[in-house]
Formats: sequence, C-alpha cells, structure tokens
Amino acid sequence: MDRSQERNGGEGVAGREPGGEGLRLRREIGLWSAVSLMAGCMIGSGVFMSPQGVLVYMGSPGASLVVWAGCGLLAMMGALCYAELSALVPKSGGEYAYILQIFGSLPAFLVIYTFVLLVRPAAIAAVSLSFAEYAVTPFYPGCSSMPQAVLKGVAASCILLLTLVNCWSSRLATMLVNVCAVAKVFSLLVIVVGGAVVLGQGRGHTETFLLAFHNTTQQAGRIGMAFYQGMWSFDGWNNVNYVVEELKNPKQNLVWAVMIAIPLVTSLYLLVNISYLLVLSPNEILSSDAMAVSWGNQVLGAWAWLVPLAVVLSTFGSANGMFFGGSRVCYVAAREGHMPQLLSMVHVHRLTPTPALMFTTAVALVLVIPGSFSTIVNFLSFLGWITYGTTIGCLLYLRIKKKNLPRPHKVPTIIPVIMLLASLYLVLAPIIDHPQIEFLYIFLFLLSGIPVYFLFVYFQCQPRCLQMATLYLQLLLEVAPTTKNVD
Repeated sequence: MDRSQERNGGEGVAGREPGGEGLRLRREIGLWSAVSLMAGCMIGSGVFMSPQGVLVYMGSPGASLVVWAGCGLLAMMGALCYAELSALVPKSGGEYAYILQIFGSLPAFLVIYTFVLLVRPAAIAAVSLSFAEYAVTPFYPGCSSMPQAVLKGVAASCILLLTLVNCWSSRLATMLVNVCAVAKVFSLLVIVVGGAVVLGQGRGHTETFLLAFHNTTQQAGRIGMAFYQGMWSFDGWNNVNYVVEELKNPKQNLVWAVMIAIPLVTSLYLLVNISYLLVLSPNEILSSDAMAVSWGNQVLGAWAWLVPLAVVLSTFGSANGMFFGGSRVCYVAAREGHMPQLLSMVHVHRLTPTPALMFTTAVALVLVIPGSFSTIVNFLSFLGWITYGTTIGCLLYLRIKKKNLPRPHKVPTIIPVIMLLASLYLVLAPIIDHPQIEFLYIFLFLLSGIPVYFLFVYFQCQPRCLQMATLYLQLLLEVAPTTKNVD
C-alpha cells in the first residue's frame, strides 16, 4: 500500500485531494449525464419483454396500463425520497450508505452482502443474456432456440467489453451511457409513432380498449407479481444515488435528474404499451416470445430489423449503467470495511475503481453460466423491495428522531409512508398468495450474511494470505486508497 502511495506522491495526479492527502474519484457527471444514466438504466430489456408478464398477471389490457402508470409513480416517489436522503447523507452507495449511517453496520452489511454477491451481478447477467439473445437471432434465422453456448459466450463478451470500457475511463463510460440513452429514446419513439400511424390508418385493434378491464384479476399476489414485472423496467431509478460523489452540484442536479428522467420514461412506457395493444391482439401478445419483434414484423416490414437493433443498444447501455453504479457500491462498501480493502482502491492514473469493477465482472460471469432472464426478474424484485422498504424506513426515522436537520429539499411525509406500505405489500403479497420455495432460498441467503458479518467484519478475522494477496494485487493493478468526495 505504502509503495504505491510513495510512487505517486509527487506526481500531482488529477483527482488528488487538495493538500495531497489521497486519491478520489472525479466529479465528472453533469445534469444531462445524470439524466442519461437514470433513463439509460431504466430503459433496458424490460419494456421490450416485461409487458407480456404484466398482462399475464393482470389479465386485462386496461389493468396492465394502470400497473405501468403505478410503477412510474412508485419510481418517482422513491427517487424523491432517495434525493432527500442523499442530501442528508452525501455519500455514494445509495441504500447501503443510508442504512449504514442510520441503522448501523449489520443491516448495512446484509444489504451489501446481497447486492454485491447476487442482486447487481445477477441483474447484469440477465440483461447481458437479453443482449445476447437479440444480437444472435439474426445469425440463426428460423431457429426457435439458439445454442446456449453461443448465447452465454456473447453475454460473457458483452460483460468483458463493458469492464474494459469502465476500467479505462469513467468519462468514456459516461459518454457511452449518453449515446445509448439517446438511441433508446429514439427507438421507443419509433414504436410510439408506428402505433399512431396504425391507428390513423384504421388498422388498430381498438376493440381491445372497449373491453379494457374485462377479466382483470382480483388476487393480491398476482397484482404484486405484475408490479414486479413492471418495476423491472423501471429498475435504475436509484442509480444516480450510487455515484453521488461523482455528481457535479449533487444537491441540485440529483433532484432535477429525477424530475426529468422518470416522467419521460413513464410517458414513453405508457405510449409504447398502447402501441403494442393497438398493433397486436392480447392473444398475440401472450403467445409471443419477443413482443417488440412481433410488433416490428407487422408495422415496419422490411425495416423490422431495427427492433432487434434497438433492443441490443438498449440492453448494452443498461448493462453499462448497472456496471457503472454497481461497482461504486462495492467500492464504497469496501471503503467502509464491509468488503475486502482492495475493492476500495482506484487506479492511480485512470482514477477508476478497477478492483471493484473486476470483482463485479467475475461474479456476473459466474451467474451467466446457469442463468436465464425469465428466472431472475421476480426474485431480484423481491430482494429489491426489502431493501427499498428498509431505506424508506431510514427517512421516516430521521423525520421522527431528527426533525431539525437542515434539508435542502423535503418531500411530504405521505410520500415515504406510501412507499413503505407499497414495499410491505410487494414483499408480503406474493409470498402469502402464491408461496414459492425460491422465496425461502432467498431469505436463507440473506440470513447467511449474519455469520459472515460477525466472522469477517465484527471479529475481523483476516487470514494473512488475504493481506499478502491484497498487497501484491495492489502493486499489479496499480491501485491506491482513496478519500471521500463529501461536500
């Protein structure tokens, strides 16, 4: 550790704290990059694949549109609550940083334990598999199922390429987020305009909207599962909170990013779903494995290849945003002593959290091997809403115990109360109404973090071989400890 600091002590590396006390991540994310990061993470494979799942669980087109609007409202309320928490706890790391500051070390460790080892790598693996499926399809025309070895090889290549980009330069990764975000919005606008043209030509399935709420489910568990499917498409509404220490003017730009990105994405999602319902009948939607492709075949004709291309760009950009934010959470947790010390270091020249990025890559590659998109969404959402509910509890705790804290902005108390109730509903309703053994496995995985915490964090059992490995890897990777970007 000391050798690396001595070697770079007099070089005046950009990003060094005033006074030369240590390295830090640069503040390179402006307002529009924050909007692109938030919108770019939300617009992934979900809007091209999840509408079918929402319709299956809700039973009617009208109810499915209500769920999409409700998901956008939940994302908006959650993001505003997180923005207030970010002003009170101005650290990168999102939920982990807030829970650590307010509820203490053990709850925060359980959050980071599930996030780093399962939630974020599994999400990256799922999106990369979606990328692979759409990228490989043109090379296997008429084939109902692609070779799994090819799919997983392409998914792994996607992950490794994104690792290289993020390790090379945070600015390059941010530029990639911006470019992909523009491409995503444009592709969704193509679907919206295509639906409007079909309606104008009188070819739309308008009868779908005459009986919009026929056959709507009344089961609480199925409604919860529908929200799981819809909220997967909004996953990323909290991504900017993971990189607050790299955000320019964070107290102002975070709120503005929320107010711009989430209404934009919600409006696009509703219009895209209406376009799907105008072009495809409910039976066609339910029987289609790739709804956006079915839409493109009917509307775009010879230009239908644009839809798989749009999905490829969307999934690639979404996976990049997940890498960018997820590696920062791993980095912050290591800085706080909840992960190996090596993961809290950054490259001395490129100022990127290289060890955290490489660790996230390794876990994601492992999860690509047995994983599939369809088996991941519901169970990641289950874990996610446990974490969201706990984080919203942090805000309500501060409202009760520390009323006089200075708050640059404050949401009405009813908003975190609604979010907490929604979190409880989305965690409990599927378990009570339709219990599955996988929910027990996830709960046991969460509990397994308790003995890990006491062994490696509380009692600090660190084998000497781990300390030696940290030293040699630090020299090999040219990384050094950092200081915090806290206003």
